[in-house]
Amino acid sequence: MIKVNFVCHGNICRSTMAEFVFKDMVAKNGLSDKFHIESSATSREEIGNPVHPGTRNKLAEVGISTKGKYARQITKKDYKDFDYILIMDDMNRRNLKRIIGEDTDNKVYKLLHFANSERDIADPWYTGNFDETYDDVLEGCTAFLNYCIKNKL
Repeated sequence: MIKVNFVCHGNICRSTMAEFVFKDMVAKNGLSDKFHIESSATSREEIGNPVHPGTRNKLAEVGISTKGKYARQITKKDYKDFDYILIMDDMNRRNLKRIIGEDTDNKVYKLLHFANSERDIADPWYTGNFDETYDDVLEGCTAFLNYCIKNKL
């Protein structure tokens, strides 16, 4: 089983969007039993809060529910438990390092790395553009799933 944790600053916009987009992709490909998928935050600011309405609304447009999801912070134990920790931007990497220390097992990647890009996924909390974030998340999740199918399954 491939264990994936998507990470952003607050776990209410980007990482949650990636979690549920990826879960949807995996299910549609009949691979749900091959993956364990979660998301978390590097900060404590939003812990316990529900998914941002912009993310909920954007995912609802494409038939994906985020029901039951509440923000949580990543832990040092998560680093041990997950195979991939997929971050949204360089600031996530810096903040994550404070929590988990060095990435000695090479588990931390930017989500778009799998789409041959090291660009950040813009935070819609600040930009207000959930469509753009969705497009980037979809690109990254699609590339990551293809990578897993080719190399890990």
